[in-house]
Amino acid sequence: MLLWVGLGNPEPGMARQRHNIGFMAVEAIAARHGFSPWKVRFKGLTAEGRIGTQKILLLKPMTYMNLSGEAVREAAFFYKIAPADITLFHDELDLAPGKVRVKKGRGNAGHNGLRSTDRHLSTPDYWRVRLGIGHPGDKARVTGHVLGDFSKADKDWLEPLLDAVADSAALLADGKPEDFMTRVARVSGEQK
Repeated sequence: MLLWVGLGNPEPGMARQRHNIGFMAVEAIAARHGFSPWKVRFKGLTAEGRIGTQKILLLKPMTYMNLSGEAVREAAFFYKIAPADITLFHDELDLAPGKVRVKKGRGNAGHNGLRSTDRHLSTPDYWRVRLGIGHPGDKARVTGHVLGDFSKADKDWLEPLLDAVADSAALLADGKPEDFMTRVARVSGEQK
């Protein structure tokens, strides 16, 4: 079983914030691939399904971003899922809007959801799908940017990106992150 975690904040008023793009990504995957209805488990909401031959548990931690690792740890412990079989979908300031990169391990770049997950799993050795939201250009504006809602203009890249992530999820499930990134870029219209 694979554990795919979308990072975000649970308040309904936060649903359209840039920080919640991880939630949006796993919601798009669940809808596209006919996953079970969301239910409360592991300090979060979970949905189960299959993509290709892989059984996948989707998780949206309801602990707020800074405590995301608590929910990740509970689900991973319950199902005995190794860090190498865990993928977090999260917002990435250091990527232009609409760009996607997949990496395994290494630093958390100050992202509190990743920092919490590193701490609760006792390792950074899990996969990350970094979903670009762009940087506001000034460090003093970062908090307002990530906690701000996507603008109407962002729809031009956000919806195609989420569709492409859902459409390309089988490549990620098959352990082909490079092919996943290439297909997402092509399908979403991202220019390399």
